[in-house]
Amino acid sequence: MILVQILQPNTAKVMLQSALSLAIQLKKSLGVLSFVDNEELIALRDDELKELINELNLKDALLTVRNSKTYTLTSVCEELDASFLFIQISNGQTKSIRSLLNDCRELRIPYLFYKEAFTELILKKVILPIGFLEEELEKAQFAAAFGRFCNSEIIMLLANDYGSKATTNAKKMTLLFDKFQLKYTLGKALKDSFKVEAESIQVAEKEQGGIIIVSASRDYGLDDILFGPKEYHIIKKSPVPVLLVNPRGDLYALCD
Repeated sequence: MILVQILQPNTAKVMLQSALSLAIQLKKSLGVLSFVDNEELIALRDDELKELINELNLKDALLTVRNSKTYTLTSVCEELDASFLFIQISNGQTKSIRSLLNDCRELRIPYLFYKEAFTELILKKVILPIGFLEEELEKAQFAAAFGRFCNSEIIMLLANDYGSKATTNAKKMTLLFDKFQLKYTLGKALKDSFKVEAESIQVAEKEQGGIIIVSASRDYGLDDILFGPKEYHIIKKSPVPVLLVNPRGDLYALCD
């Protein structure tokens, strides 16, 4: 299921249309989710979303409205067996991004941040920054899915590191892409692994990319807590939707 979390129903039309288009391409069902602050607001939000769903003729979409004090985003995604999540970002409310990122820390599915100002999602080109961390490989399967089912070209941006770990990651990714005969290019970034994702914003603008695929922070340091993690700043500045993939701690034996 492609699940869409809506904060403001009156400005969610473009995001819903984009999610529907992706659901059709991936041959998935569509779900609509919204959280409210108390039980009394559930019926009102339900009516608002039903009106939106009827307007867009999404009669087969599953609608779920939950109390945020009782349910978490992770628990609802697992309950509904969601495989992909769209998250609405309201205009002028970038502070809410940090709260939403905290809500997503335990997700085991990719999640896409979608600003109200964005136009309909076009996946002709996918921007894939590549750093030295082992969990970077997690992003390849999602880039490959866009290549296979959406006919996307994958723009790989290799970090400009002294070591070879990022290059090794890129080689492993290209093996997967070659297996499915996908369209991709491999370019060298100006910045190293710590800055390559920020540089991908400029590449997305230059190449007219549809989305940027980014690995979420494994852990939050003091600077991340005070000023926001790297993904917060990328989402805030990006002119296109940002797809985040959480590192899977159960897949890696991390060394000291």
